[in-house]
Amino acid sequence: MAERLDEERLEILRAWGAGLSTSDRDELRAAGKAIVMLIEEIDRLQADVWMAGEAAVHRARAAEAAADRAPEPEPEPVAEPDSPAGAKESVTVTGSGSGSGVCTQIF
Repeated sequence: MAERLDEERLEILRAWGAGLSTSDRDELRAAGKAIVMLIEEIDRLQADVWMAGEAAVHRARAAEAAADRAPEPEPEPVAEPDSPAGAKESVTVTGSGSGSGVCTQIF
């Protein structure tokens, strides 16, 4: 398995590419320019990877800070054992005048 290109190896390739780019032979000059272009692309990709990592760290810290500021959720009400789950109680009074009203409870 080939070893990774570290900074020292990239510099060696960069020097070869620059040297070949000044050759009198067209093929060597083209190869040198290609090497230089590839090294420049590697530099750009390394910068992109670094920036993406920094952005991910920033997003994670922002999400953590937002979670720390979020209020605790309110506990859900517990239904009374006598009533069906989730039922609410209300009172309705009908009729007019004193003492003539009818009161009904709805569950």
